[in-house]
Amino acid sequence: MRDLYSRHKSVLPEWLALYYAEPLEITHGEGRHVWDADGRKYLDFFGGILTTMTAHALPEVTKAVSEQAGRIIHSSTLYLNRPMIDLAERVAGLSGIPDARVFFTTSGTEANDTALLLATAHRRSNQILAMRNSYHGRSFTAVGITGNSGWSPTSLSPLQTLYVHGGVRGRGPYAELTDAEFTEACVADLRDMLGQARGGAAALIAEPMQGVGGFTSPPDGLYAAFREVLREHGILWISDEVQTGWGRTGDHFWGWQAHAASGPPDMLTFAKGIGNGMSIGGVVASADVMNSLDSNSISTFGGSPVTMAAGNANLTYLLEHDLQGNARRVGGLLIERLRAICAQIPVVREVRGRGLMIGIELVDPTTGEANPRAAAAALEAARAGGLLIGKGGGHDTSVLRIAPPMTLTVAEAEEGATILERALSGV
Repeated sequence: MRDLYSRHKSVLPEWLALYYAEPLEITHGEGRHVWDADGRKYLDFFGGILTTMTAHALPEVTKAVSEQAGRIIHSSTLYLNRPMIDLAERVAGLSGIPDARVFFTTSGTEANDTALLLATAHRRSNQILAMRNSYHGRSFTAVGITGNSGWSPTSLSPLQTLYVHGGVRGRGPYAELTDAEFTEACVADLRDMLGQARGGAAALIAEPMQGVGGFTSPPDGLYAAFREVLREHGILWISDEVQTGWGRTGDHFWGWQAHAASGPPDMLTFAKGIGNGMSIGGVVASADVMNSLDSNSISTFGGSPVTMAAGNANLTYLLEHDLQGNARRVGGLLIERLRAICAQIPVVREVRGRGLMIGIELVDPTTGEANPRAAAAALEAARAGGLLIGKGGGHDTSVLRIAPPMTLTVAEAEEGATILERALSGV
C-alpha cells in the first residue's frame, strides 16, 4: 500500500485530496460493503461521495452495462442514441419542469457549468446569485460560484457572484431566529441585495441541502419564498440536485420539492447517484431556456450508450424497489439513533439531515468552535471499526457526512450507528 501511495504522490497533483493517514485502496464491493487491498471488509456509509446510490455491483446495472458494451460503447451525440432518448424521457417526466428538455454531461460539475451557460445566455447577464457555504463543482466557472473557501482555489471568475444568506440554518447572524423569522430575514436580505446590485442577475443557483458544506439546509419553503422575489426580477432558479436528487432525502424525489409552493425551478442539475458509479450528469430545463443558445453544440461523452444503459437500469431498480421510501424509513431510524447516541457526547454539536443524508457536526465543547481535528480523528476511528464515512463543512471541515447506498437495511444502519458511537466516544 505504501508503494502505491508513493506512486500516487509522484504522478498526481498535491491538491488531489485523499482520506486517512494511511490511504485506502478499495478493490471491490457488493451491496453496502467494500473490501480493501488487504482483504478487510467495510460497511460503506459514503458510497463514493453519494454516487453508489443503490448498491455496489448491483446485478441489474452491471448486466445492462455489459450487454450494451457488447453492442457499441460510443457514438457521440451526433447520432441518434436510443438509450439516451429513453433516459431523457424518463428524467424529463420525473423532473416536474413543464415542457422539459434534458442535456446529458459526464459529471455534476459539467452539469452546473452548462446550467450557468444557459442562464447567462438566456438572461444576457453574467451576474449569478449563489448561497454562502455552497459547493457546485471544480471547473473554473463552478469554482467562481462556490461559497466555501476550502473548495475555491481562486477568486478569479468569468462571473460576478453575489452571495445570499439562507443555506445554513444553525450558524450565522440569523441562527437564533425561528424558522419563519429566518425565512423572512433571508428574503429581506435577498431583496436588499437585488436593490443594490447593478444590472439584472441571470439566476440563483442553490443546493436544497448543501453537500460539501456539511449537509446543512434552510427551513422548508425558503426557496419558494425566494422564488417569488426572483420572479419579480425575471431571475431564473437553478436547483443543484447533484446530491439531493433521486429520493435520497426520503421525503421528496427532488430536494426542490421541499420548497414547491411557488412551483418548480427553471432548471435542475443532476449527477452522481443516477449512474450508480457510471459517469452521468445532466441539466433539465424548460424548452425556452434550454433552446436559448444560438449556436451548435454537442457532447462527446455525455449520453454515452453505456452510461445511459446503466442509468436506465438503475432508475428502474430505484423506482421498482421504492428506494425513496427506504431512505425515508431507514434514514429516519438512523438519524434518531444517532441523535440518541450523540446527546451524550460533548464534542457533537448537532445531528442533522433528511433520509439517508445525515451530518454530524463536531465542535470544541468549551468554545463551540468547529473542530476539524475531532472530525479527522472520528473518520479514522470509524475506519478502524470497519465503517467508511465522509466529512465536510463550511469554515472548517468539521462535519461527518453519512450517505449510505439507498438499499441500506435496518440491521446495517444499527451496525453503522454502533461503530460511530464507539468512534465518537473515543474522540
